[in-house]
Amino acid sequence: METKEYSEDYLEEKLVKKVKDLGGRAYKFISPGNSGVPDRLIVLPGNKIGFAEMKRSKGGRPSKLQKAQIRFLRSLDCDCEVLSSLNQIDVFIEKIQQSR
Repeated sequence: METKEYSEDYLEEKLVKKVKDLGGRAYKFISPGNSGVPDRLIVLPGNKIGFAEMKRSKGGRPSKLQKAQIRFLRSLDCDCEVLSSLNQIDVFIEKIQQSR
């Protein structure tokens, strides 16, 4: 378990770099009229897609609205996770790569 504290911006930067290094994109996801959508839409080669809500490593928690959006995306069988550590980023990317 990681003990170091990381900001949301730092973790988001690391996610974007890892996805880019794999030949994919981590689009900043903004959807007017749909508050609470996850921060990033991740697209990897081979039609591998996921959504990531980024939070700082110490005490970052999604809001009720963000939780509702995450539940909805999951109900559609989408990969959608809250990421607040470097290890969670690695695990999520691996999960997306192995999907479908």
